[in-house]
This record gives sequence, C-alpha cells and structure tokens, in this order.
Amino acid sequence: MPWKLTPLLLFLGWMTSVCSARARTDLLNVCMDAKHHKAEPGPEDKLHNQCTPWKKNACCSARVSQELHKDTSSLYNFTWDHCGKMEPACQRHFIQDNCLYECSPNLGPWIQECPNGTTCRTFETYFPTPAALCEGLWSHSYKLSNYSRGSGRCIQMWFDPALGNPNEEVARFYALALTAEARPQGIRPLLLCLALMLSLWLHD
Repeated sequence: MPWKLTPLLLFLGWMTSVCSARARTDLLNVCMDAKHHKAEPGPEDKLHNQCTPWKKNACCSARVSQELHKDTSSLYNFTWDHCGKMEPACQRHFIQDNCLYECSPNLGPWIQECPNGTTCRTFETYFPTPAALCEGLWSHSYKLSNYSRGSGRCIQMWFDPALGNPNEEVARFYALALTAEARPQGIRPLLLCLALMLSLWLHD
C-alpha cells in the first residue's frame, strides 16, 4: 500500500525543490539593516547633491544625504580632513561612495553581516593590495574583473537618474547568479523523494 503515497511524495518533493531553487528576489530592492538606513527603500524627493541619483528609490533620508556632504558629519562622528585637508576631487569620490552605501537599494546580493567577536586590525592587514580590497571587502562577494562601467556587471557609484538606475540590472544579474548556484541543491529533495518511493514500492 505504500505505493499509494507516490503522488503525494512526488508533489512534496517537487515543491521542496522549487522552493529551494527560486530566484533570490529577496536580495532585490532592499536596504541594509544598519545605523542610518531606512527599513525599506522608497522615494526621497529632497536628497542632497551627490545623493540625488537615488531620489526615486532610496534607502537614505534627506537628512542623511545632507550630513554626508558636511566636512564634519554627525552620522559617524567623522571629519573628511582628519589627515589634513582633503582634495575636492577626492572628497567628491568618498561622498559618492557614501551616497551609494547609504542610499542604494541595489546592494542586496553583497550584504554580509559582520562576524561576532572579530578583532580590530589595520586596513592594510586585511587589504594589502587593490585586488585584495576589491575581492575581500564584502566577504569575497566581489571578484576582480575586466568588466567596465556600463557593462551591466558593475555597480556604479554615480549615474544619470534620467536614464534610470543601472544598478538595478546589476543586482538582478547577481541575484540570479546566486539562484543558479543554489539550483543543484534544489533537486536533492526530489531525488531523495524518488528514492524513498522506489524503496517503498520494492518492499510492497
């Protein structure tokens, strides 16, 4: 009689494999769970200066975007000139970097929690070369590549919002890549289910 369970076991195995291999849409359009981020992305019409590309869909508030542009910001009790006067072009780069970090809803595929009990070390200890920085900064989520700006494979710190946010496509590409990596595991429950049914059928 165990063979009568075959349709149910097949259905359960199929559902398990489908659920475990679904697209990682949970990585798209999300904000980090961090100190100054909003809980969910949404419109922010009054984002300041270099943070304006994210005004249609932002994880930062207008207040945060204004603080990012100050020489001494209350956000992290940090001053741009802590090592001497910073060049305007360099400061502009770091403000864009901070706007991306605080405002972008397209970083989901790379969000990693900091491990508990980690030891504070110098920057050079962790990242002795540019390649080490690129590949090690977010728990090896990035890979050094020859892709260029506009390739659809690189997050852009600065873009023309009138042309749309190119980072949406990049996040979608890498979320789908993470889904593809998970697919081989997704078929295991189905195979296990089929093996169980065969065993029940043979012992009937």
